[in-house]
Amino acid sequence: MINFTIGPVQMDNETLEIGRQQIPYFRTPEFSAMMMENERILCSLFDAPENSRALFLTGSGTASMEGGIMNFFTTSDKLLVVNGGSFGHRLVELCQIHKIPFTEIALEYGQPLTKDNLYKYDNQQYTGMVLQLCETSTGVRYDMDMVGEFCQRNNIFLFVDAISGFLADKFSMRQMHVNAAITGSQKALSLPPSMSFTVMDAEAQRRCFTNKVRSMYFNYADYLKNGERGQTPFTPAVGTLIQLNEKLRRIEKLGGIAAMNEVAKKRADYFRAKIKHLPLRMFTALADSSNCVTALMPTNQDVNAHKIFEIIKDEYGIWICPNGGDMAEKVFRVGHIGNVTEAEIDRLVEVFDDLVKRKLL
Repeated sequence: MINFTIGPVQMDNETLEIGRQQIPYFRTPEFSAMMMENERILCSLFDAPENSRALFLTGSGTASMEGGIMNFFTTSDKLLVVNGGSFGHRLVELCQIHKIPFTEIALEYGQPLTKDNLYKYDNQQYTGMVLQLCETSTGVRYDMDMVGEFCQRNNIFLFVDAISGFLADKFSMRQMHVNAAITGSQKALSLPPSMSFTVMDAEAQRRCFTNKVRSMYFNYADYLKNGERGQTPFTPAVGTLIQLNEKLRRIEKLGGIAAMNEVAKKRADYFRAKIKHLPLRMFTALADSSNCVTALMPTNQDVNAHKIFEIIKDEYGIWICPNGGDMAEKVFRVGHIGNVTEAEIDRLVEVFDDLVKRKLL
């Protein structure tokens, strides 16, 4: 199978080789030193401010979405939440579950966040804002420079879900005035699904120690204290953290986040150029699209997007990414992260061409 989903993605050979090894005991000085290196490199790749920390949570990206809502905000806050797709909606649901007061900025799916959407909330005593770097369900990349400037001007704490966009799209906590951001192991880091990571500036850390979280597993203050010795309070996904260390070191040698951004952009551009002749249109305008994924709609309204996913999986041995909810039958997605080659992209395009010949697309 060739995997063009947005996660889990195809892993590198180096990562696969580590996965073949026995899992070592982790309450050791050697493991602690490795974890401190993981923290240092992650903070560097996020371009986090001085004295930032990284937190390693065994759980999917949604675990860190919920953990962030729980630890960074309280019922005394007033949040802006951008809902432009399935994952923006998830942030809305988390605020509702934890009774965090919020205003929803509801966007038409596939549309960007604009100044008109955002600037009307100037000077209205909002204390926090949460949104995705890339809304994975639609492929929209939000203008984080605009968002960061707005949050800095209004003294708003900015929490960004960069789960899919990290390493694929331009992102700098320092330049974009981001207080906390998250990513997941199975996205552009190309590791097994099992862990998510949160990078926090000094203000985010202060909130973790000040807010009284009614949870054992999601008590970030406990993670930060244990992290001072290179450990986690509970047993982590040890094998994934070892794979993470090798991958982070390799990214540093290859040129850091700028080099990874360029790889994803080149791959996205290559794919999008190859499909221009097909009866497909991008669900999100090219100027607003993330490098990590392309969301596509068949131009023939009689074509069921989910059926295309099933045919390509079952008959051609390739995974593309289906959608859910209202977009399930209208939109499918092709990911550009992970260990994917141009030859494999060419093969996917050949499959699309064959579906056209068969009058299925």
